[in-house]
Amino acid sequence: MVVIDVLNDAGGREFLFNRYGVRKVPVLAKGEAYAMGQMLEPFAKLAGIPLSAIGGLAPAELYRKYAMVFAAGQRHARQFPAGRLMERVIPHRERPIRTLCYHVFRIGESFLETWDGAEYTAKIADNEPPGSLRTGEDIARYGASVWQRYESWWERLEDRALTRVLKTYYGETVAHKVFERVTWHSAQHCRQLAAVLERMGMKPEQPLTPADLSGLPLPEGLWE
Repeated sequence: MVVIDVLNDAGGREFLFNRYGVRKVPVLAKGEAYAMGQMLEPFAKLAGIPLSAIGGLAPAELYRKYAMVFAAGQRHARQFPAGRLMERVIPHRERPIRTLCYHVFRIGESFLETWDGAEYTAKIADNEPPGSLRTGEDIARYGASVWQRYESWWERLEDRALTRVLKTYYGETVAHKVFERVTWHSAQHCRQLAAVLERMGMKPEQPLTPADLSGLPLPEGLWE
């Protein structure tokens, strides 16, 4: 097995693009075949792991967990001093803390946009926060407004199994699987925000617990 760290290997991204024509990571490649890591099923198939070995939470349980993730993201965003929001999350990546706080909620907002007909592109959730979101409190309020939209969506939702097929950059995918992905994606970034607070000498307020995260296919490592 060969692992390419695209953050620290200067030619890593170029190799992936030149060999497979992809820019987004993670990617699992085997010979000339590859699978995007945004969904577990293609990874499992390429790796020869039976799909029956992969569990999953029902949409209603994902919705309940996503509510906890959004709440935790708002708590953590409020804890960051305004003067430190432009510091890097990690030294070797040019992503400010302010952007990561916003990203937690923007991921969820992007799912709602996709549900309404947009394509979940590779960059749909990667935009920078607008200039009006200057403080952690501003970003937390934005997160609260997105979750209000989720509550309205769920209340009106007839397809509680999320069987609708959505357009994504990794192929047409059942909404249930896309919803699972955005839930664990936001949760992973919440874990990272808690770690950054600890690094700054602050105790994260009510961080997500193992019980909160149980059932989500999260990476083992914090920065994977």
